[in-house]
Amino acid sequence: MGAGRFAPSPSGELHLGNLRTAILAWLFARSTGRDFLLRVEDLDRARAGAEEVQLRDLEAVGLSWDGIVERQTERTAGYDRALEQLRADGLLYECFCTRRDIADAPRAPHAAPGAYPGTCRDLTEGERARRRSERPAALRLRSAVDELTVADALAGDYTGVVDDFVIRRNDGVPAYNFAVVVDDDLQGIDQVVRGDDLLSSTPRQAHLAALLGAQLPGYAHVPLVLNPMGKRLAKRDGAVTLGDLSTGFAADGNQYDAVAPAAVRDVLLASLGLPAGPLEQALEVFEPAALPREPWIFDSPSTHWDSSTGTTPRHA
Repeated sequence: MGAGRFAPSPSGELHLGNLRTAILAWLFARSTGRDFLLRVEDLDRARAGAEEVQLRDLEAVGLSWDGIVERQTERTAGYDRALEQLRADGLLYECFCTRRDIADAPRAPHAAPGAYPGTCRDLTEGERARRRSERPAALRLRSAVDELTVADALAGDYTGVVDDFVIRRNDGVPAYNFAVVVDDDLQGIDQVVRGDDLLSSTPRQAHLAALLGAQLPGYAHVPLVLNPMGKRLAKRDGAVTLGDLSTGFAADGNQYDAVAPAAVRDVLLASLGLPAGPLEQALEVFEPAALPREPWIFDSPSTHWDSSTGTTPRHA
């Protein structure tokens, strides 16, 4: 049996949506007899001290993982090998487009919104040499398909765009859609559980995995946690991290007691229709088919925790 994983970016504290997805990734992996691995996606946007806080918070809600924590910045050789394989197969080309160039480029009437229009795909060597003197080049995949269908445990069959997406950015950093495929292959990941905002990227990743000869993992894209405005939960929404909740919070002019990590865990489990308590208890009754398919709305701490103690979860 392979492994599942949770792969946060150390750009700040994990919010409730991140923790909920991490719990789901753990439940999916453990319920299928897989290892559960933790990977820190630190190629960019790393904030000093954030990784340590994230690991602490994951442990505080009851998560455990197998083996050591791996980091993308320790995997340079693996990215280089995959890049050279794609180059040797003639599947890379230089792209000099800015975001404005891409937004303003003409597109065929049937072109998918947001897809790269192929501006730099067939530049002559002379044109590439001229453009190199103006700005560094990114590397794009010369995709052989326009779309691909992937199977998802929650979303069913999903068909999405596969364009000539970026493999290496023009600053030399491996792009997300490339790095995540290489990472999962090198770690033996055969189950990917993550937020459904990443579902649209999955056909690109599946196509790249096939080109690299990598194992295609099984996917499960889970609903997000949203604020009352229907936007993705974020730090700006107030008390949405363990750090915030552990120091107490104010709502409607009233001060509430601190919320313990166990109470946070219990509310997240209740939002999934699972029993409160240690994650092992939820694991005993975990059924992916019974999971909610709609986003969970988190409006304010006072809605989910008792105002007198701050530790008693209300029905979520």
